[in-house]
Amino acid sequence: MLLDTSSLYFRAYFGVPDSVRAPDGTPVNAVRGLLDFIARLVSNRGPESLVACMDFDWRPQWRVELIPSYKAHRVAEEVAAGPDAEEIPDTLSPQVPVIDEVLDAIGIARVGAAGYEADDVIGTLTARADSPVDIVTGDRDLFQLIDDERGVRVLYPVKGVGTLDVYDGAALRSKYGVDGGGYADLALLRGDPSDGLPGVQGIGEKTAAKLLERYGDLAGIIAAAEDPGSAITPAQRKRLAEARPYLAVAPKVVRVAGDVELPEFDASLPVEPRDPRALDALAERWGLGGSLERLLNVLAERAR
Repeated sequence: MLLDTSSLYFRAYFGVPDSVRAPDGTPVNAVRGLLDFIARLVSNRGPESLVACMDFDWRPQWRVELIPSYKAHRVAEEVAAGPDAEEIPDTLSPQVPVIDEVLDAIGIARVGAAGYEADDVIGTLTARADSPVDIVTGDRDLFQLIDDERGVRVLYPVKGVGTLDVYDGAALRSKYGVDGGGYADLALLRGDPSDGLPGVQGIGEKTAAKLLERYGDLAGIIAAAEDPGSAITPAQRKRLAEARPYLAVAPKVVRVAGDVELPEFDASLPVEPRDPRALDALAERWGLGGSLERLLNVLAERAR
């Protein structure tokens, strides 16, 4: 099981009231919500291993160089020597390092790579996997990794983190008309304002799906647009031609990396905390209470 960690703690932050606070009054709704969510996942889904995949760079420069608008609207502050600061709610940003410390003290693997997003870590670990993979994310970009032959599914939270929609190949085709491999092409054609991807003007999700169904993939659509005898409409032909500079670079931006160099780590679920003393101190300092206890009980139960 691979967690798109930032996606999930954002969901927890907005899904759990900010009245959930530490003894000093600091909101810990994202921390406690994430712990409860992980406990529920482990209890209900029974993964053999679990990795919390991290955004070490939420807006990699190599993607920005290809499409300057990539996530530009989410930049809070430009940083010359490293990743730009992301615009995060004031009461969420102090909780992120707490999440890191708590996961480390519990012994849940946190894995990231400099210059890459969590999506790329997930793509790499999925490519390496020799057993079925459940990807837990609120980001539709990762639908591109769905693969029935390899048992790769996406568990997509709805209504905060309380309910999961399970996407396999059939569910993806039913909703979007494409398989996992085609989803990245659909996404780049459609565009995504939340990621600053312009897409191709006049080509929305349904049109993109129809073009992919007829011509197979992005390369097939471009070839058809250049073929005067194809069935592509004059308006679509014109828009695709105008978008060629974007279409030349968008695949590298939209498709997750599958070959990121990652550090060594142990993905096995801990039976007991890796650092009990540090975890006790964190639990007291941040008032983690029942959320932490539930997760520790679920982890211990696995050994019985």
